Amino acid sequence: MNLSFFDQFSSPSFLGIPLILISMTFPALLLPSLDNRWITNRLSTLQLWFINLITKQLMMPLDKKGHKWALILTSLMIFLLLINLLGLLPYTFTPTTQLSMNLALAFPLWLATLLTGLRNQPSASLGHLLPEGTPTPLIPALILIETTSLLIRPLALGVRLTANLTAGHLLIQLISTATTALFSTMPMVSLLTFLVLFLLTILEVAVAMIQAYVFVLLLSLYLQENI
Repeated sequence: MNLSFFDQFSSPSFLGIPLILISMTFPALLLPSLDNRWITNRLSTLQLWFINLITKQLMMPLDKKGHKWALILTSLMIFLLLINLLGLLPYTFTPTTQLSMNLALAFPLWLATLLTGLRNQPSASLGHLLPEGTPTPLIPALILIETTSLLIRPLALGVRLTANLTAGHLLIQLISTATTALFSTMPMVSLLTFLVLFLLTILEVAVAMIQAYVFVLLLSLYLQENI
């Protein structure tokens, strides 16, 4: 029984072929197709408003030099948001519960921000490793600590997203299993657990949106440090 709780996090396959790539590209099918006109119907108007809102929120902490990253950050935000929300549907697979995928998203983008800083302003980027006014005996230790905290950033991004989504999915499955098991013996208790399950589902929808936003927002803050 304990193993079955974690079966939902195993990557699905068909004839030995992993289907995670299909589950990653499926959210793109939900977006309206492009047309010669900017606005064709209410759905496209809502889509443009939503994309504009996301872009504005992500670009607020950035200088004008960082606005060239708007397309990458906004696309990543929409991608994570759709995948996280679709993963809450029954009988679906959430690719963002896989640590390998989250690290594959976090590490290249974090490395790109780091290399951008080293190319544009190497002195300022390396200066973050040693705070101003540090006593001389503490310089080696602080450089080691700051370097470690810098290198652990992509791991923290990936683990944060994976842990929050995995914990939420496990709680939903545990409470839904309890609701089904108690329905025949204790209907009133089952009704209470179903109410808890409903509230937890609403919470997980909020967590799915917040975690996608936090992932991209932290990347934009890392970018701001290096431009």
